Amino acid sequence: MYRYLIKPILFLGDPEWIHYFVFSLIRWVHRIPGVSFLIKVLYQVHHPKLERELFGIRFKNPVGLAAGFDKDAKLYRELSNFGFGFIEIGTLTPKPQSGNPKKRLFRLPQDAALINRMGFNNEGVEAAIPRLQKNKNIIIGGNIGKNKITPNEKAVEDYIRCFEALYPHVDYFVVNVSSPNTPNLRELQEKKPLTDLLNTLQKRNHEKDQPKPILLKIAPDLTDDQLLDIIDIVKTTQTAGVIATNTTLSREGLLSANKNETGGLSGKPLTQRSTEVIRFLSEKSQKAFPIIGVGGIHKPEDAIAKINAGADLVQLYTGFIYAGPGVVKRINKALIKK
Repeated sequence: MYRYLIKPILFLGDPEWIHYFVFSLIRWVHRIPGVSFLIKVLYQVHHPKLERELFGIRFKNPVGLAAGFDKDAKLYRELSNFGFGFIEIGTLTPKPQSGNPKKRLFRLPQDAALINRMGFNNEGVEAAIPRLQKNKNIIIGGNIGKNKITPNEKAVEDYIRCFEALYPHVDYFVVNVSSPNTPNLRELQEKKPLTDLLNTLQKRNHEKDQPKPILLKIAPDLTDDQLLDIIDIVKTTQTAGVIATNTTLSREGLLSANKNETGGLSGKPLTQRSTEVIRFLSEKSQKAFPIIGVGGIHKPEDAIAKINAGADLVQLYTGFIYAGPGVVKRINKALIKK
């Protein structure tokens, strides 16, 4: 029903407006008595074969919602009802920021893709905390970044502020230095600044009574040499794992009219490259750290390919939009049969 009825209607409107409309609709529908229970019955799958234990966290299934969908932790409880094993909020920054000028989100229907240049639009880390305090047993990842106005030489201060604010309220952290939509952010992926950033965060982390996993989210556009550097950095800084990958700047092979818009590309065109990055990291590191695979997962076969390549968990974003909420259940059922 989603593919042939709901999606064609939703795809008639501006994608960013539709995103917030659907957000409001999901929130409103969940206020109707019994709807939350019904959605759980329709979409959730429970089976021992789906359970995973990573970073000291027990995941009920390996399919998560990637950062960017619920930036400000406004809908994570409702979204979890659709069968996700974990929800990643953010990217959050210390101060609120409106992001880049609109229009900044584009559909590429012929490519089953999106291009976004949102620019870390969010209400600021402090605004998310009262909502996170209402959490009951949903595994939450906190994706953190720096404000646009913060120069790279002071970026670590922004990450520390977000880390300290979110520490009591999330299960793991994701250091986002790979978004293409904040000027010069990807320069922080270079070996020295990234090592310094992660070491500083880990020092602060290990001052806590119970340190929490810190993961690194990387771009798909890194060269093999840069990926080897990432492996070395992760080992040196004792980073808990890697999320591979963020959106890409590549436009190779696109067919849709919006293909030349600036921003990060996500969706099916990223399927192969993100899987290649996962396989490279897994093989070259000899499976030294866990990997969360994300990028172009639109059907169960895409998720299985990433797991076979070395991913321990997977995340959806664009595939959730194009394939609908039923894709989470289909992936989990396929993993049970695997």
